[in-house]
Amino acid sequence: MLLSRATLELVPETVHTPRFLPEKLRSGLLHLGCGNFHRAHQVTATQAAIGQQGVAGLDWGITSVTMRRPDLAQSLSAQDNLYTLLTREPTGTVASVMGAITRALHAGDPSADIAAELAAEGTHIVTLTVTASGYHLRADGSLDPDATEIVADLGQSRPRTAIGILAAGLARVRTQGGTPPVILCCDNLPHNGETLRGAVLDFLALRGDDALAGWVADTVRFPNTMVDRIVPIPSADDREDARRFLGGLEDRIPLSAEPWFQWIIEDFEGKRPFWEAHPGTKFVSDVDVFERAKLQMLNGTHMILAYVGALAGLGTIAEAAADPALGTIAARFMRQEQTAGVALPGNETDAYARDLMARFRNPGIVHEVERIGRNGSAKMASRIIQPMRENLMAGRAVTGATLLIASWIRWFALHEQEALEIALVDPRADTLRQLCAEARDDHAAQAEAFLAMESVFGPPLPDHDRQVENIATMLRRLTEEDVGSLLRSLAH
Repeated sequence: MLLSRATLELVPETVHTPRFLPEKLRSGLLHLGCGNFHRAHQVTATQAAIGQQGVAGLDWGITSVTMRRPDLAQSLSAQDNLYTLLTREPTGTVASVMGAITRALHAGDPSADIAAELAAEGTHIVTLTVTASGYHLRADGSLDPDATEIVADLGQSRPRTAIGILAAGLARVRTQGGTPPVILCCDNLPHNGETLRGAVLDFLALRGDDALAGWVADTVRFPNTMVDRIVPIPSADDREDARRFLGGLEDRIPLSAEPWFQWIIEDFEGKRPFWEAHPGTKFVSDVDVFERAKLQMLNGTHMILAYVGALAGLGTIAEAAADPALGTIAARFMRQEQTAGVALPGNETDAYARDLMARFRNPGIVHEVERIGRNGSAKMASRIIQPMRENLMAGRAVTGATLLIASWIRWFALHEQEALEIALVDPRADTLRQLCAEARDDHAAQAEAFLAMESVFGPPLPDHDRQVENIATMLRRLTEEDVGSLLRSLAH
């Protein structure tokens, strides 16, 4: 039997279940980007809020939209939108049935009018987790007007991108004379609310809709947020563990997550769930310090563990962080380079760094380096180049950033030679592979060509030629030396 509303009463008492009847929920939230992270993060906080608020909380069900995966929407619907979340503690697993999603839709379904869902009277908040590449931004944070999907959406009545859907939905709200929902970006972008607002306005400018752009600028709120939870790709082990916890019921879409949970939201007025019911959720006046610490210290260090770890034959973040040499390099990179501009008090910075390395080493979280390494060109500027630039201007060493960038280039060089054993996913993959093909075996030329891409790296770095030379030298060493031996030498 499948997990469903009809079988929910069969779930053993050892499993946490919703403190409300899922069939009583009404949708007050629209989410774009129904994926693993959303199901382990925003849904978790919303379920806690509904349970805490009682009858009043029943207005906060979630209409969740998959942008690219019709199979997930279908699987959720088949289970009445219930699924199992397995919280992987280092010493064991805690199972919970999640029931805050009221409907699961696919953006590509001709019968699903997502813009109308946004404009519905009961929709008070729109949240998004479409990944950094899903916004089609340039390195400076503005919308890329040449992005294929953005160009296509400019002429669509049923847009497919998050930006296009927001523009179409807000246009309907204005036409109907309604109150626009609050738009909460929950992706790892610098100043994500402000950035998303700018991208929507850029889109409307491309479409020539000055009246709507002015209305959006004056009336729609885009608070900044910061989200933090490690959620690996669901595995066969997750399905087997879910079946065991559920007493034999089948769950086709369980997922696991680490115990850590954080959601920092810029305070805003208006209707909202009592998200603070979930520990780790906090409304603040300024998200910036939390956002920058997370983007640089967590996400940036994730990147070095992924890119270097893959070259060293390490398949997961936990394996990479536990490796004596790479773990030492990553911890040093995090604390000495990635704290540039992070305004946490010194003792808090140290504690956060220790907590992060412990989280990375959690063996219960199988986070593949291949997954973390995706879409590097969309992440490089904010997570790596910004602190690198500040360190260079202050005269501080950037050895970790140099290793990271060289390792990333090496991924494309190996892929171009059909010698990379993992998948390479990046919005600029074809261009970057071509750069490696044109400069095959010429490490200086490869480094120079990559760093010349201002859409990825921004303007030239301080002492730019020296940085190109250092990256080229590291790229040569990664090519010619045993990576494990090289890391052991760099760790000392």
